[in-house]
Amino acid sequence: MRHVAGALVGAIVLAGAASGVDACSVEDWQACQGKPWVVGETMDTPIGEKWWPHPLWGEGDEAGSTNWYTQPEVVQRALAEADQGVVYRLGHPYDAEMPLFGSRAFALRIPANPTGGPFGTNHVIWHDEFLATEIGQVGTQFDGLGHIGVQVGPTTDKTQMMFYNGFTAADLSGAYGLAKLGTEQLHPIIARGVLLDIATARGVETMEAGDEITMDDVRAALEAQGMADFEFMGGDGVFFHTGWSKLWKEDNATYNSGEPGIGAEVALWLSDEVQAGVIGADTWATEVVPNPDPACVFCIHQHILARHGIVNQENMVFDDLIVDGVYTFLYMYSPVPIVGATGSIGAPIAIN
Repeated sequence: MRHVAGALVGAIVLAGAASGVDACSVEDWQACQGKPWVVGETMDTPIGEKWWPHPLWGEGDEAGSTNWYTQPEVVQRALAEADQGVVYRLGHPYDAEMPLFGSRAFALRIPANPTGGPFGTNHVIWHDEFLATEIGQVGTQFDGLGHIGVQVGPTTDKTQMMFYNGFTAADLSGAYGLAKLGTEQLHPIIARGVLLDIATARGVETMEAGDEITMDDVRAALEAQGMADFEFMGGDGVFFHTGWSKLWKEDNATYNSGEPGIGAEVALWLSDEVQAGVIGADTWATEVVPNPDPACVFCIHQHILARHGIVNQENMVFDDLIVDGVYTFLYMYSPVPIVGATGSIGAPIAIN
């Protein structure tokens, strides 16, 4: 099922590198992408050609890349990685002191101590909690397919606000959650995870905000990890270590000010060559912020989520994997099936 989905606008060609990964055929980043986020006379949308219906999953699909994990061979490939029985947490604990994007909030309260009881001759007592937050968009967050879209027409026309697989803001509109593309539509993820330690390959502990991860970085990381000939396959989870997580709760202002991350060159590789099932990073957006092209405002999110339906896990932690030299593993995460949610809270794990 190796289908090359629609690229942004620029072409990519085989580079013939020993690592087996591809790169853009032109040197200039803007030319490589064809400036897809600038509307032109020949363009269907501000990010290029029409992307729906999805070429792999078909019209009406709401599960996107998580459909890979309904295929036994993809799950078995992932399970084969868990031969040592060592479990790693890939997420941060959730609390009110963690970095939060924009004006998002996280407030947990225990309503009375204890909340209830005593009842019965055994005098049972208990605690409950009340949590007020953007449940899918804080902490080690997971972007669902209703999170990011593209305005393709007048700003007042919800039928011209396009999301994954051609669903519109009008389709998604609901008073009590998204009517389409909610996280309840996503399948549990059992993926072969591949970690690319970009920071170490660059010889730094922490990359800088605005540092774009390129295909040269991908090749360098694979080489340094002894994986130059590694063959990526459809449904793999691909994750990027930049060292940015070292700022978590240590310097939240810097953490939120920008970040290193992937640009369009790597995004094209992930969507068109790897056909990733899930991507993620130890940053809050996975993509580079600010983008080298100031006209691109979260355009990588649009390419990954809206165009290709590839789910994205953010604010991850890879330190223990790196200490142990573990770069391929069983990645497990089940999006919390909150009906109509844009994303998911949760705790991803890796098993070696």
